[in-house]
Amino acid sequence: MNTVRDKARLSPNVTRLVVEAPRIAQVRRPGQFVIVRRGPGAERIPLTITDVDVEAGTLTLVVQAVGKSTHDLVALEVGDAITDVAGPLGHPTDLLEAGHAVCVGGGVGTAVIWPIAQALAAGGVRVTSVIGGRSAEWVILERELAAVGDVVVCTDDGSRGRQGFVTAALDDVCRREAGRGRQVDRVYAVGPVPMMRACAEVTRPLAIPTVVSLNSIMLDGTGMCGGCRVSIDGGSRYACVDGPEFDGHSVDFDVLADRLTTYRSFEQAALERRLATLEA
Repeated sequence: MNTVRDKARLSPNVTRLVVEAPRIAQVRRPGQFVIVRRGPGAERIPLTITDVDVEAGTLTLVVQAVGKSTHDLVALEVGDAITDVAGPLGHPTDLLEAGHAVCVGGGVGTAVIWPIAQALAAGGVRVTSVIGGRSAEWVILERELAAVGDVVVCTDDGSRGRQGFVTAALDDVCRREAGRGRQVDRVYAVGPVPMMRACAEVTRPLAIPTVVSLNSIMLDGTGMCGGCRVSIDGGSRYACVDGPEFDGHSVDFDVLADRLTTYRSFEQAALERRLATLEA
């Protein structure tokens, strides 16, 4: 059992949970994830390890409540426990060793770029983070990212930072650096599929290597079930064991988007049953 040691709401539907998992905390590296199961019979949910405290033996997980299982997970309170936390899974991030990296986070994707930005800065890389949300209350981890580099905040309504999409801000940062005779050496982009696709299209003509983290459907996390299959350069790869990070210029985003809708009707029905039970 993995006890919840702390809980905080980061935005209207995003919650941070600090969970006991000492053995995972000791060996986790940035970019890796865990698969959690709240209790017997519950759905397995892949979650990026946002941070660790080795001395306390805890992991920080950031959860966006969108379906039944994630709503159940964020309903846990301090002192409650998660039955299973398996990991660390996936390949660690291929970290740039020198130069300038831009980390782009859309919505809860900001929680995925935070450990990457933190590790890059610790290695001496200059970090610029571009993060976004629908409005000010949906922007997360701005303060944490500001501690390791420059931060550009974007909101759809202009209530925080600049108005518009993170992709426009990314394009501005890349072209500004080029205009100063400098370059962005790598971009890390994590968020909704359309956002990651758009970021890859911004950087493609500029020949800037771009890493994306693919949020494909996962079950076992070991490459056995095939649920997380993605198309990279026309070939099949598995996000759980070959990723979750891939070259954004090689990803077939159409295939990814299509596979993510496979169980949407089932997910909606499960959420409606949960809400009906709570209202009864």
